[in-house]
Amino acid sequence: MVRLFDRISKGKPIYRMLLTPIAPIFFFGFIATMIYVALQVDGWLGLPEVMPGPWNIRLSRPFMLGGFVLMAWSASRFFRAQGTPVPFNPPRRLVTTGPYAWSRNPMMTGLFGILLGVGIRLQSFSLLVVFLPLFMILIGVQLRKVEEPGLEKRFGEAYLAYKNRTPRFFPRLKMNRRKL
Repeated sequence: MVRLFDRISKGKPIYRMLLTPIAPIFFFGFIATMIYVALQVDGWLGLPEVMPGPWNIRLSRPFMLGGFVLMAWSASRFFRAQGTPVPFNPPRRLVTTGPYAWSRNPMMTGLFGILLGVGIRLQSFSLLVVFLPLFMILIGVQLRKVEEPGLEKRFGEAYLAYKNRTPRFFPRLKMNRRKL
């Protein structure tokens, strides 16, 4: 898989341009299917609502808005580096600024926030407790097995140093006891 992405990303521009929109269609199609299945599971198993309305709507908004803003900010960094978030058309240089200074995958962190908000808004117990955690694990495995080896190959020591100092999804909360 790493070789395939690498070969396509270094291949003819026409292939990159054709494949770039296809990957998000499949990815977001998978997410929509996951949400649909979660809602069906909730109904089949008679799972309880997450919280009473309208609190679910009020609580879901910051998660969805914050996740969207984080994803957009992250994607803008890729566009500035003359690439896209899609593995077939990556930036030619390692992006470590903006949200990437705190997380190696802030777009995924934003997506997790959006899905958390969607689960709360739709009152889907199974989305919040089963499907979202499984999705996070799947994404983590995919990043570890496919994306990170490709980045190590392309950027070498620069990526390894970045990987060692920056967490995969969630920023570290450092507390300086002297300032407390």
